[in-house]
Amino acid sequence: MADEELIQVKFRLADGTDIGPGKYSSVTTVGSLKEKVISQWPKDKENGRKTINDVKLINAGKILENDKTLAESRSPVSEIPGGVITMLVVLRPPIADKKSERLQEGSPKKSGCSCTIL
Repeated sequence: MADEELIQVKFRLADGTDIGPGKYSSVTTVGSLKEKVISQWPKDKENGRKTINDVKLINAGKILENDKTLAESRSPVSEIPGGVITMLVVLRPPIADKKSERLQEGSPKKSGCSCTIL
């Protein structure tokens, strides 16, 4: 465990604020990093997410996969030795529940045009 590399990472939110930096083990999964972002989400921001599937982390233009480790997700091209890696945090927009929309409107939505083909 003493030989394990620690990597400094901070997370940049869409409004330009940061979470971190913090030191993470190189074997930390991207899913674990997302859980950390969710747990440290600023309380004054109303658009926080509840699950790791609502959050995307981007490093050097690449969307990171939940099951990959931090070491596997690093981009040596964009890193400065001893520097802090900045990952962009992108949130998935909330998905509207189609059933509740229909119940609120009283009738199902029509999709398409009202044309008749003869």
